[in-house]
Amino acid sequence: MSIDPPFYPDHSRLLVYKDAEGRDHPITTPAQWEKRRQHILQNMQLVMGPLPDASRRVPLEMETLEEVSLEDCRRLKVTYASEPGDRVPAYLFLPNRLADKAPAMLCPHPSSPRGKDSPAGVNDYDSPNVHFAIELTRRGYVTLAPDYPNYGDYRYDPYANGYVSATMKGIWNHMRAVDLLQSLPQTDPARIGSIGHSLGGHNSIYVAVFDDRIKAVISSCGFNAFPKYYGGNLAGWSHNGYMPRIAKVYDKDPAKMPFDFPDVIAALAPRPFFTNSPVDDANFEVSGVRDCIAAARPVYELLGAADKLVAAYPTGGHDFPPETRTTAYAWLDRQFGR
Repeated sequence: MSIDPPFYPDHSRLLVYKDAEGRDHPITTPAQWEKRRQHILQNMQLVMGPLPDASRRVPLEMETLEEVSLEDCRRLKVTYASEPGDRVPAYLFLPNRLADKAPAMLCPHPSSPRGKDSPAGVNDYDSPNVHFAIELTRRGYVTLAPDYPNYGDYRYDPYANGYVSATMKGIWNHMRAVDLLQSLPQTDPARIGSIGHSLGGHNSIYVAVFDDRIKAVISSCGFNAFPKYYGGNLAGWSHNGYMPRIAKVYDKDPAKMPFDFPDVIAALAPRPFFTNSPVDDANFEVSGVRDCIAAARPVYELLGAADKLVAAYPTGGHDFPPETRTTAYAWLDRQFGR
């Protein structure tokens, strides 16, 4: 019989873990932090449902549906097998000239109905500020932009297939995307990151928490602390496109939630993390972002990675402006030794 992880009422107080009797212990070593980190992952799965096991990891069998030659790269429209009976559509970008194996970036899309088209920059509907897949390819990265369930070309009912959230299905699909990136002859399997805006901003964080093959994360307009998300009303997180248990089990109440984004950001440590969080973002109120970063920073410091946690707070709303993308891309280059 499984035992639920301890409940932590204060998600900003991260340098403490609870023992089996619920007693608090201070965290002063990386080994002690790992106990709390495992509790964070377990508490996320109470809301998202369990991470699938290896039985779902079928051969990828990538198929190319279309190939377009651009000035400096190739854009492939592909599908890959995520699990038995399911194939995920994606855009794969390959730079034309590579002197050596390239770093690669997973590029989950924002909440555009066109899905993967947004980071791929293949239409004029979405802002050019979210065309990061093609932009990073032009900097020498291999990039992969998959569709999230029920966006773009991808129709899938996670609940009819054993999932309790679309979020966990997205995590699994994105982990399989990392499998695909590692399998390519053009990529360096030790240098894989993730970048996303809005929906893709938190999906980049989620997959990295569960998959330590992702070595760097850029999240644009992707999160804040739940008490400051629309005044603590978590309805936006609880529909079928995200995590219905937030409503059904936890009453859309931040005080009842087993996890919050301070936990999640800290669980990335010591890996490099960059957030773009504009000061007038109406979706993710900026003081709630600052709360998350302040709470996670002592964990990064404990793990000797204080300089790996970076936050940019540009003027403007829910956007990834050019100057901040330039800063983020240069930061990413440094993380991957480029």
